[in-house]
Amino acid sequence: MTLYVLAAGMGSRYGGLKQLDGVGPNGETIMDYSIYDAVNAGFGKVVFVIRGIFEQDFKEKIVSKYEQIIPVEIVFQELDKLPEGFALNPERTKPWGTNHAVLMAKDVIKEPFAVINADDFYGRESFKVLADYLISLTGKSNDYCMIGYRLCNTLSESGAVARGVCETNAEEFLTSVVERTHIERIDGVIKYKDENGEFHPLPENAPVSMNMWGFTPDYFTHSEEFFKVFLNENIDNVKAEYFIPLMVNHLIQNGTARVKVLDTPSKWFGVTYAADRPEVVAKLQTLADNGTYPTPLFKK
Repeated sequence: MTLYVLAAGMGSRYGGLKQLDGVGPNGETIMDYSIYDAVNAGFGKVVFVIRGIFEQDFKEKIVSKYEQIIPVEIVFQELDKLPEGFALNPERTKPWGTNHAVLMAKDVIKEPFAVINADDFYGRESFKVLADYLISLTGKSNDYCMIGYRLCNTLSESGAVARGVCETNAEEFLTSVVERTHIERIDGVIKYKDENGEFHPLPENAPVSMNMWGFTPDYFTHSEEFFKVFLNENIDNVKAEYFIPLMVNHLIQNGTARVKVLDTPSKWFGVTYAADRPEVVAKLQTLADNGTYPTPLFKK
């Protein structure tokens, strides 16, 4: 199994690779914990997608750290990596989105693979659950999965969050993902605010997507085909993005594929902006203090 890490956004939010500053007790990054958990869950390769301008910096700071632990490959997401027949709008500066990033790995991943964000902490249980399911998909096609985090385990103490709230059928297969842009706990109850400013309750354990997916290689073929459809409709829209949920929802709605929603007890947290750093540092210190992770994370 391969772990595919979406890291092409590194630098755009922080400038350079500042988010690779250590937040763990011994200077570990959030990504270090993901690699550690993935290796222990049975993943055998890691592929990073980055922007070409960060290649040298990334190799020095990241690849050199992992290459003695697990085989590493790098692919690149660039604005002009488009199918034949499509030309980049010169006014576009925004990346094409997460599913375009996934598509960049079509030539190097030939086995079941997981997709994660570089700067999110997912938890060891999530990697184990995902790995166990991916192993069962070997040799299959059109059968995917995602980790469904319990909503109560993804809230922020700093304020409202946006989450993709998942709907599933009786067999726990995904039927839809509804983006709720304002979710917070009010008087002990988790609620979301609708477009009219009214609040509605949500279940504590409602499954939400934190961009932790499991696919088989046929997903690349579907993604390549649908990207052309997307571009035909959006080539001149400089803000349109080709997101993973957009692709997944398309495959579900037309009956091409199914996506199992896997429950996890893990608590998610992440560094979206620099102001999130102190809380992340405290949480990782606690995980080290209670023995969940060794310190240092990787032995020299």
